[in-house]
Amino acid sequence: MAFIGEDLFHFQASLIQSGSSFEEFIKKNYVEKWVNETLFSAMNVRTSFVVAIHNYLAKEGLINIERVQMSPVTDPLAHDVEHVPTIHYKGMPYVSTHSMIYSKFLACFNPRIKGIFVDSPNIRLEIESPQRKQRGKYLIDFSQIDIELRRNRGIGIDEYKNSPDKVKKVLKEDFEKVIDFFERMVIAAVTQILENNEDDLKYLGVAIEVPKQPFPRIKHTEALKKYGRVDIDAKAGNDIPGQFFWVTGLMRENYDLIYPYLLPDGTRIPLRSFTSDMIYNYDICAKSLLRDTNKFTPALEILSGAIREWLYEPIVQRLIDNRIIPEAPVFSNGTLENISILEGYGPFLTAVAMMDGGDKPYFPDTMGGGIGVERSLYALLKGDKIEKIDDVTCFGKNPDSFPIFLF
Repeated sequence: MAFIGEDLFHFQASLIQSGSSFEEFIKKNYVEKWVNETLFSAMNVRTSFVVAIHNYLAKEGLINIERVQMSPVTDPLAHDVEHVPTIHYKGMPYVSTHSMIYSKFLACFNPRIKGIFVDSPNIRLEIESPQRKQRGKYLIDFSQIDIELRRNRGIGIDEYKNSPDKVKKVLKEDFEKVIDFFERMVIAAVTQILENNEDDLKYLGVAIEVPKQPFPRIKHTEALKKYGRVDIDAKAGNDIPGQFFWVTGLMRENYDLIYPYLLPDGTRIPLRSFTSDMIYNYDICAKSLLRDTNKFTPALEILSGAIREWLYEPIVQRLIDNRIIPEAPVFSNGTLENISILEGYGPFLTAVAMMDGGDKPYFPDTMGGGIGVERSLYALLKGDKIEKIDDVTCFGKNPDSFPIFLF
């Protein structure tokens, strides 16, 4: 606490030097936001959005689980962020969660579970804009509704390696199922907002349209050829009608399914050979519709998900190839011989490797995703009133907004 006080002392001194005061800073950047109509309307929309999604998921038969905010292991993420804080408790270091991705998988062990959902805590210490530019879309501490569904296909490693046509057929069927699941979820949320929050939308100067299925789709490899690598979602959104669309087949996280990855002879598909047809993940992107001009704002990704890697061998190989662990686990009579060099992945991979009494893995085959609450609100409400993502939050910590966060 002494360090916090010292930092606040220096921050206040810099404000005084610039001709301002600590009280003025809090009033301008916090109090005035808390009491204005913009945040009030945004929070009204947020309530409808979150409640509608929770109701939809419960009606679909999913089970709500507890939040995991610290763990020996967290999502390594494919993009650059600063390391999450480490918390020492009873002699053991734990990391704050980037996301609950591994916990979601483990929570689906019970075959009676259709799926799970959770208001997942997410701490991602995003790198500040090197150009000191307000990028608008980042929070280092944000809310995400995480969802995972069991697929219950039971395909083992032999079929994985030797029956690719059968496996691809199953994966394509499941891919369409999960796309339909999330499209219906978005429709339920938008419908609820329109029923409850028309006055809030009018005040914010935006409109929302209930999308029709199927949402438009573009494969990532096709988008790269057409738009290049910079602002790909926004550029695709300029050409795609409506407020919601999919980008599919992105090379991303180690747990997002690539198939085939392991070949029958034990070798792997060369990295440069992967196409969007082999990568079973997906993003939903959304745009705001400005009420006065009937024009859309640039699209932003609001939901990311995938069919997951589900077999021990490719899970381990993906972790090694992504340089997340240095080598495969070595088990001997229930003992993990190289546990010390696997860091926090030792317990997780032990659970992945375990078999039930019938020589079937406990680890489930699943598909799922996470929808960012603040990111969704920002994407759909952005306009004259909402300029950056922290405008839809009471305590938003946007890395491009302030040098220090006070609440």
